[in-house]
Amino acid sequence: MIASTQTNHPLTGNGKTAAKAPSALELATAKLKSASLRITQPRLAILAALIARAQPTSIEQLHDDVGADNCDLVTVYRCMAAFEDIGLVRRAFFHNGTALYEISLGQPARYHVVCKATDSVVELDPATSEELRRTIERVQEKLRARGYADVGHIVEFFGIAPRTSRTAAPAVPLAR
Repeated sequence: MIASTQTNHPLTGNGKTAAKAPSALELATAKLKSASLRITQPRLAILAALIARAQPTSIEQLHDDVGADNCDLVTVYRCMAAFEDIGLVRRAFFHNGTALYEISLGQPARYHVVCKATDSVVELDPATSEELRRTIERVQEKLRARGYADVGHIVEFFGIAPRTSRTAAPAVPLAR
């Protein structure tokens, strides 16, 4: 009897493996390669730490995540500047003067509101973010029509979260 390692049974996938979607780290390294930047261990560690964070992150927080043994603070600053130059990260400035970064792998910009009492950062809901993106795009189109080039924007929202206010009213969703 001859044993076969390949089958045409419909549940086996006919011997073919399903295409796996690339991970965020794979997408980020591809972006580094396309920009002719070297793939180094410190850069990989910084990207992994940045991807693992769900919210915008400071360079100091990234350095803590990566660890001083793996990468010095100056390297994190230089890498983040290089990543920003190629569009791999977005920078946001919040009220305490700290620049926070988030990974940018082609998804739409995310917008946040910062609680002035606690410095906590909360992402706007999808409907409000989409409305804001449409409005920003209309403004950018008008500016381009007037001759402006390389148009960009920074949008920041600040407030005191309902849970931290002394006269806190029930929390109201940001969506209409």
